[in-house]
Amino acid sequence: MQLELELLAPARNKDIGTAAIDCGADAVYIAGPSFGAREAAGNPVSEIGQLADYAHKYSAKVYAVVNTILFDDELEAAGKLLWELYHAGVDAFIVQDLAIARMERPPLPLFASTQTHIRTPQQAQFLSSLGFKRLILERQLSLAQIKEIRRSTTCDLEFFVHGALCLSYSGQCYLSQRLAGRSANRGACIQACRSDYDLVDSNGKVLVKNRPLLSLKDLNLSEYIGELIEAGITSFKIEGRLKNASYVKNVVREYRRIIDQFISSHPNYGKASAGEIYGGFIPDLNATFNRGYTSCFIEGKRGLWASSDGTKSMGEYIGEIFSVKGDWISISTDKELNNGDGLAVISPSGEIKGFRAEVCEGNRVRIKEASGLRKGMKVYRNLNTAFEKELEKNMPERWIKATISCTSKAGVTTFEAVSSQERAILTFDDDNPPAQKPEKALETLSRQLSKSSGEYIFTLGDIECDIIRFYAASALNGIRRQLAELLKEAALRRMAEGRNIDPDEMVARNVAKYPERHLTYLANCSNQLSRELYLESGVQSVDPAYEIEAPEGVAVMRTKHCIKYELGLCHKNPEKSVADFREPLYLANRNYKLRLEFDCKNCEMIVNL
Repeated sequence: MQLELELLAPARNKDIGTAAIDCGADAVYIAGPSFGAREAAGNPVSEIGQLADYAHKYSAKVYAVVNTILFDDELEAAGKLLWELYHAGVDAFIVQDLAIARMERPPLPLFASTQTHIRTPQQAQFLSSLGFKRLILERQLSLAQIKEIRRSTTCDLEFFVHGALCLSYSGQCYLSQRLAGRSANRGACIQACRSDYDLVDSNGKVLVKNRPLLSLKDLNLSEYIGELIEAGITSFKIEGRLKNASYVKNVVREYRRIIDQFISSHPNYGKASAGEIYGGFIPDLNATFNRGYTSCFIEGKRGLWASSDGTKSMGEYIGEIFSVKGDWISISTDKELNNGDGLAVISPSGEIKGFRAEVCEGNRVRIKEASGLRKGMKVYRNLNTAFEKELEKNMPERWIKATISCTSKAGVTTFEAVSSQERAILTFDDDNPPAQKPEKALETLSRQLSKSSGEYIFTLGDIECDIIRFYAASALNGIRRQLAELLKEAALRRMAEGRNIDPDEMVARNVAKYPERHLTYLANCSNQLSRELYLESGVQSVDPAYEIEAPEGVAVMRTKHCIKYELGLCHKNPEKSVADFREPLYLANRNYKLRLEFDCKNCEMIVNL
């Protein structure tokens, strides 16, 4: 029995989800019209249904994101949406609010969103006890911590491997709510962590001026897939429900290649969907949106994670400016430059200056305004027009391999098609005449059946005939198309049957006792159903969600990222600076001031207002 590995891609909309499937995703996650934790990424239920129909042909799945916290007056609407998404054909729900575990709901698996901030075995066990089938782990975890969680639960484990990183532990960031009344747990984050700040000590001394000190680089764990599998991860998630189609295509294609390469040398593992990817563009992670890459805490040690050059995509480094003449710059690069490319440099003050390549002549580029550009500046390309065109026009093809065998005896002929997961049989009384030229008839049989139809690419298998009969090419084409349709129907039927889970699993299991008040873990309790669930689990008191009433003593943010370490001000940093400063430290801009605290025992930074 092979263990299935799943590549999970984001879908801002139906078209991007379809492109992700075409590029090799085993599943996609998408939001309906509400409760999706990304205000700008909602979709009509009807379009999600169309995406599910397309995905299921490849035995790929569609997960509906219903992962905001819910207020009491929203429970009925959320429950109605679950049923609408179920009837549209989705395969599971990704949820944050534990009230959904108590609802009367469709018979689909529940996945605990990363917003449930799962970072300890105890939290994993608690959610497992409620009937969750899959746990989507916190991103700021090490391989060792993942292994510890794996040992504590039988739930499937999902982990982000690529894309933007939230600064705070997921589900526990209240900065946006505190500053603007827009909750990250409700899909309305203002992304204050991407703003520029001054770092100021308690004497008012400015240590760093106007930098995005809370902004992290993007996650890239493409080199850790094998180790993550060994640690117990079976679903590899790409972040990006606000990303465009070219981003999703490029990243999915690369991770498909990496996971397939692992599977090819590990026979105990297989893909979670059907179909192979053929041809198409060559992916390049450096050519798509990123703020620079980091592996975050995966190795269990701290690194430099901040996107200190800015919060926007710098893109790939292409070379240095070696001359500036009027509105022409010359770049020392071996990259091919194209008209319309987006370029950027970093000024001496740390400001990112972006510009468009109007005309390219080899390594010479004409731009609208060259003032401020100097020899020696490093140049980055954040928009590669040639690559974007390649992503659009040179898409790979996804085919499901199947073999057609033929048996013909005593006037009855059977054509059987077998794929990796389905079997289709077509049997009929055969009154076709014996072939006058048997060898040519067999050649025609092979030629017409060894073609593609629908999602399937066929090869001819065994032939057992007491009489080799003559078939017109059109008749064989019809047989091949019928078999393809039967295989597709079998796949859709199997996917539909797999969507129903045991009714007993719809009820929360015996809830694990959770005797100690765990304030940070309970800070998303925003309705009566979730409150009752916590109390039944043994919690002595339950505080309301931060969005309802800010609990005393709860920080607006807690994170593994440490500004002191990044700047060489921490005793644990071997590059320790001798800079003179007095704590506490503050992050300040013209609108507000944040106080920084440092829990050095746990190696965490705490942000407060």
